[in-house]
Amino acid sequence: MTTLDIPELALVALVGVSGSGKSTFARRHFLPSQVLSSDTFRAMVADDENDQSASADAFEALHHVAGTRLRRGRLTVVDATNLQPHARAALVRVAREHDVLPVAIVLDVPEALAWERTQGRDDRTFGRQVLARMQRDLRRSYGLLAREGFRKVHVLRGVEEIDAAEIRYEKLFNDRRELTGPFDVVGDVHGCREELEALLLRLGWVLHRDDAGRPVDAVHPAGRTAVFVGDLVDRGPDSPGVLRLVMGMVAAGHAICVPGNHEQKLLRKLRGRDVRLTHGLAETMAQLDAEDPEFVARVATFVDGLVSHFVLDGGRLVVAHAGLKEAYQGRASGRVRAFALFGETTGETDEYGLPVRYPWARDYRGSAMVVYGHTPTPAPEWVNNTICIDTGCVFGGKLTALRYPEKELVSVDAVKEWYAPVRPLVTAPARPDTVLDLADVTGRRHLEHAYGTLTVPAENAAAALEVMSRFAVDPGRLVWLPPTMAPCSTSTVEGFLEHPAQAFEDYRTAGVDRVVCEEKHMGSRAVVLVEREHGPFGGGVVHTRTGRPFFGAPLDAELLARVRAAVTSAGLWAELGTDALLLDCELLPWSAKAGGLIREQYASVGAAGRAALPAVLGTLDAAAARGLPVGQLRERMAARHAEVEGYSAAYRAYVAPTDGLRGVTLAPFAVLAGAGVSFADRDHGWHLDLADRLCAADPEFFTPTRRQVVDLADPAAVEAATEWWLALTSAGGEGMVVKPYAGPAARSARGALLQPGIKCRGREYLRIIYGPGYTDPTQLTALRRRSLGRKRGLALREHALGLAALDAFAEGAPLWRRHELVFAILACESEPVDPRL
Repeated sequence: MTTLDIPELALVALVGVSGSGKSTFARRHFLPSQVLSSDTFRAMVADDENDQSASADAFEALHHVAGTRLRRGRLTVVDATNLQPHARAALVRVAREHDVLPVAIVLDVPEALAWERTQGRDDRTFGRQVLARMQRDLRRSYGLLAREGFRKVHVLRGVEEIDAAEIRYEKLFNDRRELTGPFDVVGDVHGCREELEALLLRLGWVLHRDDAGRPVDAVHPAGRTAVFVGDLVDRGPDSPGVLRLVMGMVAAGHAICVPGNHEQKLLRKLRGRDVRLTHGLAETMAQLDAEDPEFVARVATFVDGLVSHFVLDGGRLVVAHAGLKEAYQGRASGRVRAFALFGETTGETDEYGLPVRYPWARDYRGSAMVVYGHTPTPAPEWVNNTICIDTGCVFGGKLTALRYPEKELVSVDAVKEWYAPVRPLVTAPARPDTVLDLADVTGRRHLEHAYGTLTVPAENAAAALEVMSRFAVDPGRLVWLPPTMAPCSTSTVEGFLEHPAQAFEDYRTAGVDRVVCEEKHMGSRAVVLVEREHGPFGGGVVHTRTGRPFFGAPLDAELLARVRAAVTSAGLWAELGTDALLLDCELLPWSAKAGGLIREQYASVGAAGRAALPAVLGTLDAAAARGLPVGQLRERMAARHAEVEGYSAAYRAYVAPTDGLRGVTLAPFAVLAGAGVSFADRDHGWHLDLADRLCAADPEFFTPTRRQVVDLADPAAVEAATEWWLALTSAGGEGMVVKPYAGPAARSARGALLQPGIKCRGREYLRIIYGPGYTDPTQLTALRRRSLGRKRGLALREHALGLAALDAFAEGAPLWRRHELVFAILACESEPVDPRL
């Protein structure tokens, strides 16, 4: 058996004459989706896989698809003869453009066998001389493949060797996703051995020394792994001592290390290259001259074996000396290594004669945390999930480490300024937290967050941009939007479209055993962000579920003052340890915010029905008095009149006079987050208890939320909640919202997010939604065929985005990160979903 080692991510070119068995080999060893066949692409562009005149267009399309797959990190196999240098050069170019390794697998079979196979195919009409020419081209290719850029070349000779071949995938050297930490990532040491020892001791490491007292290893009692970001050498007083310690830790499996540009230059010097002894290399070479040749040889071997960057912890952490943009992570090429070692420059030099570095971190949008060094800074600063931990120890600054996943920074001061910096230490300019870029939210975008992934269509983004740019509150104060809410499954109970039995069954099916049924207030959703004092959010904001200011400046400020006073009176600032709170509420009555909607959309329908139907009934009564057979028609009109009266009574129940905030009440039902903390993991009992305390602090302004906690395995509790709902809705209430008692972030037994709430609306309230006569058996039968899948999917997507937005708010994430999540929620609202659901 011949084993062919292939990188997990590579462009594999099959090379062989017609009839050599390339397609059969591809089918045997690769997934159909991984194989791009030139014949398939000729058929795709010309409807004939043998139309050689279409080859140019076919290969153009093939290269495009290959590039797309490689960009997405997918192994790609090209099934073509690939006998001509120009054909192979195009594939190597595609591989290099996407920073993956090109691999060639050559299938060499006797010409007679290839001709026999070719003759057996009806779609092959060329002569044997063509096959002979292919065979000559194959022979010439043997010595060219490696020089053309193929990093691995596997040659299989004969049918037996081809049939016995097995593919074995190998990880790239930079792929260490299996290492999950915890890690201590150490910044640029630059020969400062004394400071490195002090930092390791502060981090809890135990140093091991040789007989001469020199540190040669370090072990952490908690099993942590050290990660060095490179630039171990040059400028400092003891580069050999640093190397001895780090090399020992790496050899013992206690550390890993990526190279810095200074190690790269040192290696070239040790290999006898002509290198200028600048930027501290002269000092390092002088120090190494005092070491024995065996140690120096080990240093060269160690540095030569260092990998440009590491992808760690399942892809959540990337470490590279100068950082690494998302497109290069987990890739292997010369430009990836160059970026990891040197970063990217603008081509300009500053007043000190040093290159101006391109601020790649300001544009970084990757989900992986990138930790790097290279450019000394007075203090580490998080920029878009990246952090530079080179704090200029050798220049008299500090030696810094980042504890991962804790994100805790630990530093020790330099003993002295060992090397005078050419340029004073300055903080790299970062994109201000208050600045947004239109490119963050426009166009079709793929958004990844801790709770899943989402694609925002360009047209949805455009609709959201219209709202955000023209109507929404300041993005800096728009930290969360509530998700849409799906109704319960359609009821089969006679006369009901929605019923608690289905709501309970929906959660029971999802594995939930305990729910809370909250009274559904018929008002307008209000999100309240309130600060104890005027802080970074301007004292707070009140906005609608689509991010618009609620009433306007004067009334909103008055509302915030009432909420602030209640929070203070209830003692929540100190109890929750925060100066800001985010509340999810309902503002009552409905007419306070939706008066225009009620008049135009609902009251007009009711008024028309109430005006017309009595006249119709009067006319029918007159007709009946004359003996006309209109009895059945009158019954129908009388029923319709009763329905219209019920319709009017339904919306009138939510109309009440208000004057400013007089007559307005606020019903809070969730305390979502505070400054530096998300409360999404708290159960709904906790949230509602806090809401009750606000109501007690200002009972005139706050309305409590009545509720029932239900054990779904207890038939008596289920029946009691059902009776409660029937009484609530019979008295004019809208209905209830059923939620997993465990809280907003509750998950199913399989780990999937649960619906944050399922609404179960009352029979009479639904007349407002579906029309006065929706309870007619014929209409009700049609409505029971309503499809809920799209609405439920939308609710879950928006809920996941909302949880991510709460986390971003709690973490103090950059404004662009918070805003793109909230923006995506609003963009989801443009999805075409039945608005009655």
